[in-house]
Amino acid sequence: MNTTFILDGIEVSEHIKKNLHDRVMKLKENGITPCLATILVGDDPSSATYVRMKGNTCEKLGIVSKRIHLPIETTTEELVQCIEELNLDVNVDGILLQHPVPPQIDERTAFEAIDLRKDVDGVTSYGFGQLAFGFGKYPCCTPAAIMTILDYYNIQIEGKHAVVVGRSPILGKPASIMLLNRDATVTTCHSKTQNLVEIVKQADIIVAAVGRPNFIQGDWIKEGAVILDAGYNEGNIGDVDYEACFEKASAITPVPGGVGPVTISMLLKHTVDSAELRAKK
Repeated sequence: MNTTFILDGIEVSEHIKKNLHDRVMKLKENGITPCLATILVGDDPSSATYVRMKGNTCEKLGIVSKRIHLPIETTTEELVQCIEELNLDVNVDGILLQHPVPPQIDERTAFEAIDLRKDVDGVTSYGFGQLAFGFGKYPCCTPAAIMTILDYYNIQIEGKHAVVVGRSPILGKPASIMLLNRDATVTTCHSKTQNLVEIVKQADIIVAAVGRPNFIQGDWIKEGAVILDAGYNEGNIGDVDYEACFEKASAITPVPGGVGPVTISMLLKHTVDSAELRAKK
């Protein structure tokens, strides 16, 4: 009988936050308080909830949460001006632009306005390039969370065949790069991939990042595969058919309580990393 191990993201997140708390206290002793600035444009309720959750977690750790709420009619130019002001604020260590933004805003232009030193969410193309070369300081937080979970549970990456289902620039692509940088053999699949099921069946490690509920089916999984479900769909449903895949996997992340909590912790870790660099100047 197969025994499947649940990769508990809440446990991993709590471990990270305990370490961060100690680091924040040390920074404060030296007169530095880490600060994360979050920008919300408009009134999307899900985005507002995410920003509030991140802010509350910051405050519990002693990190300043600077929340900026711009009206829904904000232009690209106005948003960029706001970001540039935060770039110049020496007390701000990280900038998070909550997405999606309203349709009149050029999101990519706004992302690129973020100073690389404060790009703690890993959204700039410059940061992506550094990640590809293996020296990026702040990778996208969800892929970073996936790698952190693998490391926390001592799951071997080197030499394994990892299949990433999804190719978004802030999840699928950077996840593929990070796995490749750790010596996995990586196949990246997407909506145009042929024979998707056959490819997934070859995977030792599966990253589900497609944004479709219950997309990855149990009969796609080979015995003993490790599954990291980065999907979060309406109704707290992941991209993986959890019950069916649980029967085959050696280890799997639940939704909720898997990759999500660690993603938020990685955002805060990057903010503290940035504050420590500020303290050294």
